[in-house]
Amino acid sequence: MSPDEEAGKRLQDEFYACVYLLTQEAAANGFYGNIWHCCLTHLLVNDENSYSKACEIRGAVGGGVYDLMLHDMEIIREYFTADLGVVRDRLHMPVLDAVMSYEAYDNSSKVYNTRIRDRICELALALEKARDASQMAEELTGFYQAYGVGRFGLHKAFRVVHNGPADDPNCVEIVPIRKILHVRLDDLIGYEIAKKKLVDNTEAFVAGRPANNCLLYGEAGTGKSSSIKAIANQYYDMGLRVIEIYRHQFQDLNSVIDQIKSRNYRFIIYMDDLSFEEFETEYKYLKAVIEGGLEKKPENVLIYATSNRRHLIRESFSDRNGVDIGDKHGGDTVQEKLSLAGRFGVSIYFGAPSFDEYQEIVAQLADRYHINMDREQLRSEATRWQLRKGGLSGRTARQFIDYLRGTVLAQETGEGLH
Repeated sequence: MSPDEEAGKRLQDEFYACVYLLTQEAAANGFYGNIWHCCLTHLLVNDENSYSKACEIRGAVGGGVYDLMLHDMEIIREYFTADLGVVRDRLHMPVLDAVMSYEAYDNSSKVYNTRIRDRICELALALEKARDASQMAEELTGFYQAYGVGRFGLHKAFRVVHNGPADDPNCVEIVPIRKILHVRLDDLIGYEIAKKKLVDNTEAFVAGRPANNCLLYGEAGTGKSSSIKAIANQYYDMGLRVIEIYRHQFQDLNSVIDQIKSRNYRFIIYMDDLSFEEFETEYKYLKAVIEGGLEKKPENVLIYATSNRRHLIRESFSDRNGVDIGDKHGGDTVQEKLSLAGRFGVSIYFGAPSFDEYQEIVAQLADRYHINMDREQLRSEATRWQLRKGGLSGRTARQFIDYLRGTVLAQETGEGLH
């Protein structure tokens, strides 16, 4: 093999490696069309820089930062206008046709919801067709204005990860939750008063009006956590983002707030199943973060929590009547324990449904999932199910319906148990 042939073979191998990486990215993100352009666009919409973050807050900006951005777009345009057809012909790589016109075998995305994925692919096509760098800048700026940039712009829910020493705030990272249950408040049957209180508070918050920290409390399985997931889905387009944090991560709260307070989104810090035993003292730290510290809480941050306890901290009778001889100021002890719940300006009760309400939930879910069963038989089976499973709740009703759906599906496919 001649030196030229060897060089051509090495170059061909490098392009095959690039094709592999592009198809991997396309499969993970659900991209289609010219996946080379999609991957370039993906880098642009995730690049949190001075210009992109300014656009998400103030819209299109000018001045020196725009001039620098336009200079970068001139360079990026060279990548968009590179003719892969020439490479295909010179290196005899017909596989590059698939890169320029990629058809996804699976239309889903492991990273983005469908709407955002489609918008990235549409932006890639617009950048490809732009007449010059200025028009490319205009298209990209429009995306930043509409959707924001990076993880907060392209995802609706997040969790907190601490990678490093526990006392190092620089090790706190907010990472996207790739999959969130696509539930809406309308999917939660009943609880109309509770849902209205939650909606009113959340809509005031996303609109920039005064709003309160919110506590959802009540019996297990009544839809408290599902309601939080629902508002994450319902108000994402209005700039709402939800960050889930666990009790053992309260020490990271200040670092989390520092990372989000200057962004152009409304953040709910979500604490699920929040409660404390008598010997646990993390609640004191949480109180200071919610309200009472020297630094004013950012206007774009609220705390929503769910709990089975109204007052969050377990109390004993000795707290109330002063029997505990070790505590000389029993009243102060009670107030100390009640003060955390008092930090939540809105408290919403989710009570267990009555028997008739439980049956109504079952009936509506059966209609929603097209379960054709005689109503009296459905009612009888639902009653037996809740007696075996331990109580009346929306969760029990959904588990019963899931059982029926699985049974019906098994019968239809001939895979039922024998």
